[in-house]
Amino acid sequence: MRRKIIRIDEEKCTGCGQCVTACAEGAIAIVDGKARLVSETYCDGLGNCLGTCPEDAITIEEREAEAFDEKAVEAHLAKESSSKKSFTCPGSMVRELKRETGSDRAETREPTASELSQWPVQMALVPPSAPYFRNADLLLVADCVPFAYADFHGKFLRGRPVAVGCPKLDDGETYVEKLAEIVGQAAIKSITVARMEVPCCGGLTMIADKAVERSGRDVPVKTVVVGIEGGILTEE
Repeated sequence: MRRKIIRIDEEKCTGCGQCVTACAEGAIAIVDGKARLVSETYCDGLGNCLGTCPEDAITIEEREAEAFDEKAVEAHLAKESSSKKSFTCPGSMVRELKRETGSDRAETREPTASELSQWPVQMALVPPSAPYFRNADLLLVADCVPFAYADFHGKFLRGRPVAVGCPKLDDGETYVEKLAEIVGQAAIKSITVARMEVPCCGGLTMIADKAVERSGRDVPVKTVVVGIEGGILTEE
């Protein structure tokens, strides 16, 4: 039969796995580092996974495909549940980072002053009408970045109001709505997105882009990618 079904562009896919958790039918899995359609019969073609992909690698196409089978989906999900299979994000891979040790390093380091100029900082808590957002250059930061980048306050936070969030663990659509309100109400001049190198963190830039589009304003968005080892990998 000819019907609507998802199409995954493997060239764009980074294997972040957000589409896997978004698909209630279990139609998508990560295979060899890429998202793949497990079975045509599991995909209802409604596209709940579309908005979760930070790379826009998933689209809906109309083609010849097996019919969606609700009973097959139920059996598939029951099997997955009984085998206790779960998807693990590549960014959750355990790594031990080797650092310089010894008392000399800790004792000789000069403490630095905080550059934080507001409270609260979490995206879910900041009010769009807060005065510190007015005509500001906003920092939208993944909550792991301050732990990975040693000079976070000097490089990123100085002179900027901040909103903190996690694109994998938090509700991205809620963040888009909140950020769009901030951009629109406060006349934000620019947004700097500071994110980690792991694939799932790319959703933070997507949140910023969607929020700017929804606000109807022309606001430049810059993304800085921080490596797990602590360095800056890219600025664009």
